[in-house]
Amino acid sequence: MSASSSDDEADSEELEDIEADDEEGGDDEEAGSEPEVTIEISGLSLFTHVGVTAAEREVGQRLLLDLRLDLGECDATVTDRIEDTIDYAQVCDAANLVAQQRSYKTLERLCAAIADRLLERYETHAVWVKAAKPEPPLALPVGEVSVEVWREAD
Repeated sequence: MSASSSDDEADSEELEDIEADDEEGGDDEEAGSEPEVTIEISGLSLFTHVGVTAAEREVGQRLLLDLRLDLGECDATVTDRIEDTIDYAQVCDAANLVAQQRSYKTLERLCAAIADRLLERYETHAVWVKAAKPEPPLALPVGEVSVEVWREAD
């Protein structure tokens, strides 16, 4: 195969790629922006010491956390590199560390502390944290109680 024929094949493949992009709505850069990215973690199960009563804080209990981080534009949509996004395993570790560092009386304070830590540590536009107590210690049967906190970056 000659060099000219190789060049023609490469040009042909490049043209096909451009046409495919046009059929799919065009190049994102030409359209004005990259896609917005949100990372969601659902059902992170932690054992921690939270509750209004001293007994509840002493014994501890399982909580379920849902976390959402709004990143805005994210280079990983193009590069496919973990270094260009937020590693959700690290997000889970950070939330767990906040929950283990001390005991909390209210889910509101725990959620706020987690949200603050995530905003400090990661480049994100906003963070949403939901903490749920499955089968909380109440006089009446309740499947779950939960609290949500939403924080936006400054």
